[in-house]
Amino acid sequence: MSPLPATVPALVRSRLRAAVRRPPRLSPQETEERALLLRLISLLPQYPDAELAAARGELTDTVRGLRPTPAAGRLTAFTAWFATEEPESLEPHYVEVFDLRRKSSLYLTYYLHGDTRRRGMALLALANRYKAAGRDVDGGELPDHLPVVLEFAALAGTGAGEAPLRPHRRGLDLIHRSLKDAGSPYHHVLAALLTLLPPPTDADQEAVTKPAAEGPPNEEVGLDPYGAHGAGAFAPPDAFVPPPPAPPTCRTEGLR
Repeated sequence: MSPLPATVPALVRSRLRAAVRRPPRLSPQETEERALLLRLISLLPQYPDAELAAARGELTDTVRGLRPTPAAGRLTAFTAWFATEEPESLEPHYVEVFDLRRKSSLYLTYYLHGDTRRRGMALLALANRYKAAGRDVDGGELPDHLPVVLEFAALAGTGAGEAPLRPHRRGLDLIHRSLKDAGSPYHHVLAALLTLLPPPTDADQEAVTKPAAEGPPNEEVGLDPYGAHGAGAFAPPDAFVPPPPAPPTCRTEGLR
């Protein structure tokens, strides 16, 4: 987006920027299509256990039935690989790119706060948001796990449902870059999601350049300016340690 003239009052400039980045008003059909896209994107980066592997044909057929869009094109590219890959190779690949690489972890608050007290508060706030909307948050995964955030967005709608997703644009961009650099077809899933979000600002792009090249530092793992704890300092590494996630589950109900 082109910078606004300096003569425009600051309050007006901030409101204009907010209007540009606000989710567009959608027709009922567009709302339904967007919810389906988000639901698909929430399923595809889940751990490829036997249940998800068995659902690959259904997922591929659902993607083929989507209206042609940039997001649908990306999902088509991913499912072309996902549906034909040998099942026994899917799990090692998933572990390598999501569990063993800090730059492509699917726990979104990690990119905002690192393992700090602020991350603990962010996780609690997310869990409370889900509960307030009547969503069950006792499925075993942390509330900032990308598939969990996306499922909530799909079911709760473009306003309140996508609100927990929008602050994580920079983290999502970093995950996408890392997956692409690793040659993982999962980068198509993140690319599909990014097409549904407002375009990145210059500040967004600059903020992920260093972590994309070097990876988050061991202690100061947040993305500036979000990662600072207090006056620019991070909490001690042992200030908050999230519990190990339970094995994820896959549910494909609602795609038909």
